[in-house]
Amino acid sequence: MSTEEHIHHPTPAQYWKIAVVLAVLTAIEVGLFYVDKAYDLGFLNSAMLLILAALKFVIVVGFFMHLRYEKSTLSRFFTAGFILAFALYAVVLTALGVIAIRGG
Repeated sequence: MSTEEHIHHPTPAQYWKIAVVLAVLTAIEVGLFYVDKAYDLGFLNSAMLLILAALKFVIVVGFFMHLRYEKSTLSRFFTAGFILAFALYAVVLTALGVIAIRGG
């Protein structure tokens, strides 16, 4: 591999910024847990937590795993895996009654 392929990696300062963003998102998730206990948000809380988890996944894969700087084929594999994992997670949450699907 030539050094030209790895020119665009984040700097240490960017890694720290990304770590701070991830810490803030995690703090929001923890806060949502306690807010849900107090106000019983139900599906809204689950949806917000799933969105935050997806956002954190994209940040970690994109920057810490350097996927952002790889070929698009590799990105497609990760995207497909993410969609499958998200669908499986939704099925399990539905089966456990966390997400209620109401028929008309």
